[in-house]
Amino acid sequence: MSENMWDALVVGAGVGGLCAAARLAHDGYRTLVVERLDRVGGRASTEEIDGFTINTGAVVVEIGGITEQTFQEVGAKFEVRPADPPILYRINGRDVDVTSGGWGLLISQLTRHGARLLTGIGAAREDSGLPDRELSTAEWVRRYTKNDAVQGIFRNMCGSIFAVGSEELPARVFLTYFTRKSAFKKFGFCPEGTIGLWKALAEVVEHNGGQVWLNSEVEKLLVEDDRITGARIRRDGETTTVTCAFAISDIGPSATLDLVGPEHFPSAYVGTVLQRDLPCAMISVNFASREPLIKAPGLLSFARTRRLCYVANFTATCPEMAPEGWHLYVGTGVPKPSVGDFDPEAETALVLQDLREELPGFEQARILSIAVTRDDWPPQRAVAGYDLPHDTPFANLWNVGDAVKEYANGGITACAETAKIVVDEILASGLARPSP
Repeated sequence: MSENMWDALVVGAGVGGLCAAARLAHDGYRTLVVERLDRVGGRASTEEIDGFTINTGAVVVEIGGITEQTFQEVGAKFEVRPADPPILYRINGRDVDVTSGGWGLLISQLTRHGARLLTGIGAAREDSGLPDRELSTAEWVRRYTKNDAVQGIFRNMCGSIFAVGSEELPARVFLTYFTRKSAFKKFGFCPEGTIGLWKALAEVVEHNGGQVWLNSEVEKLLVEDDRITGARIRRDGETTTVTCAFAISDIGPSATLDLVGPEHFPSAYVGTVLQRDLPCAMISVNFASREPLIKAPGLLSFARTRRLCYVANFTATCPEMAPEGWHLYVGTGVPKPSVGDFDPEAETALVLQDLREELPGFEQARILSIAVTRDDWPPQRAVAGYDLPHDTPFANLWNVGDAVKEYANGGITACAETAKIVVDEILASGLARPSP
């Protein structure tokens, strides 16, 4: 077959796109992945700064879930070193491990009057006990306690998992996640940085006859008879036209709409996409120190901070991510508001102030980079609970990624899950059989 004729076209080499592409290629579909950047991974990629391996977005990878399952099914190397314990909570000056004690231990460490709150969490295990969709997580917590440490822990949990503040995250989402989807999951770090995982998936695509085009941009998805028939792609300074039997987009429904052209979609769908285009924001400070600044081998979360949600300790499990003798960390916080406009300089200053107060020795640390992710390059393209469906009005066009995630999910796990759902639909539909 010609290089310009493909079974599957995948727009974007982020987590969702590569998980989908690897599954398709493994199942025999001739698959082309087109990525405008010079590396795979999208918003979960990695760069090197003066010998330090810096993750540019997502930090931790769940172990034992759909992401690892994807790698096993397609035969890709899954190198993630577990952090044990995965997370500690700094409460009243102590770093507490609640892995075995769960909610009861966590709440008891925060307040002596946590019985009502635990009752509320317990009630949420039944559908009838979930709050209505309008109530925010912060409002739900205030129903049970005014304790600022409890509010702080819940706020920072929302930020760590969903990249959004507790005032913006629906309580129904938070409680569904923590009562249905395992509250205290196992996770770890990839010693190559998260990009190491996505390179392994790209290798699966190429090993099975597909290609991954970097530094290439899909300028237009082509339409004929209410179907996607191919794409116009800018590559190496030239424009190339490819054909495909179907397409999967990992760039978000709004950007996908623009690639096809809004005029090709029903007005109701266009309106829904624009209404739910709710990207959130996050601030990350990558820093290194000659001396260890925290003891937590994974994440350290906080009860009393202004904006800082957690600090991740990479070199406790992956010393090769930093030059010898250095300890590598990232401190991450969500601004206020985390959806909509905010003052990036003022919000970054608050994250840095938290780091100085929570980590003795931070003043002597070396700041490697500060990243404010927002707008068209957000930590998540849609606030959890406001996601769009993964299918589109076109029978052979789907979206994957964190704008179309399943209810009450987030991050890398959600992207891998959307990829499996979409590929399973393609396999079941018989729309396009893989090329012989």
